[in-house]
Amino acid sequence: MSSAGQIENQNSERQEEMDRGYDGRNEQQESSASGNGRKSNRGFAAMSPERQKQIASEGGRAAHKLGVAHEWSSDEARKAGKKGGQIVSQNREHMSEIGRRGGQSSGGRRGKQQNDTSESGE
Repeated sequence: MSSAGQIENQNSERQEEMDRGYDGRNEQQESSASGNGRKSNRGFAAMSPERQKQIASEGGRAAHKLGVAHEWSSDEARKAGKKGGQIVSQNREHMSEIGRRGGQSSGGRRGKQQNDTSESGE
């Protein structure tokens, strides 16, 4: 293959990598901004959230097409929701905050309804 052909092939490969979301950074490159020894984001983590979502949905569609995707039954979904609810409810501070916001919301509506009925002359 001629050197011009090799260069064209390399450029084509680079373009394909960019199209797939690879940003071309060295995988061993350290994050120089933080200096804390963490490696910089690369691969999937370096992509925009929109691109990540697009790739993930393509994977889901492919799994369904192949018949290997998990289909939730009502019973499975119910059990999973119950398990998640039990875990969340163990955090008393979180549950307290949820209740506080709900009370403020309903109290605000109740006060507004009382003002509306008193203004209408009832």
